Amino acid sequence: MDSRRLAYLKALDIDVWERRDGSARTSVLPAETLAPVQVRTVQAPPVVALKSALPEDDTGISKLGWEELATAVRSCTKCPLHATRTNGVFGVGNRTARWMIIGEAPGADEDRQGEPFVGRAGQLLNSMLKAIGLAREQVFIANILKSRPPNNRDPKPEEVRACIPYLYRQIELVNPGLILCVGRIAAQTLLDVDTPIGKLRGVVHSIATNRPMVVTYHPAYLLRSPVEKRKSWADLLLAMRTFETLQSGATT
Repeated sequence: MDSRRLAYLKALDIDVWERRDGSARTSVLPAETLAPVQVRTVQAPPVVALKSALPEDDTGISKLGWEELATAVRSCTKCPLHATRTNGVFGVGNRTARWMIIGEAPGADEDRQGEPFVGRAGQLLNSMLKAIGLAREQVFIANILKSRPPNNRDPKPEEVRACIPYLYRQIELVNPGLILCVGRIAAQTLLDVDTPIGKLRGVVHSIATNRPMVVTYHPAYLLRSPVEKRKSWADLLLAMRTFETLQSGATT
């Protein structure tokens, strides 16, 4: 069994039996579920479409550097969420990362610590990244919203419009080679669709000046629905193959 797959299975508490010869097998995640996913690039103009709907006073965000941007996020009062948050959650990781992870919004742990994807969901995300050979410190992790919605409700459209310019600027500054979008809300927001996440998976979307984006389930959802973990592994394989193909094309 491939060592990456073995690490992922073990991290997700999927039973793996070790043979005496050191190999491993599992009846939970059969090999056919890991068959290559056909790559089909879907062109989408959501970044341009959403930017055109932003208030004029948000255009200055596109000129901010990292430290100015972080300060702006942590002191932002553009939507009512600032009144109920503990911390503005800017983002974390390598600011020149080749992979960028984008989620929906901070939860209770993230709001308290001021960092995205901590707690159990963050631990699972770390394991998912580790399975494809990436450490948390090697990627940049951010959310659509920088403030926690009360009771973890879905973001409201006006909250997204107020907050998403910060994410656009983060994408521009990081300049990632690939975006891994986790969760229904984040995927539907970035693609400007209401398509179920199950139909957004399995293809390579193209957003933000033709940056490839792969969609998968949110780690918090996987904790609630462990049967879907096998699908997220296929998504990770698709993301990895897409990135490796781009890298090989860039060096030829």
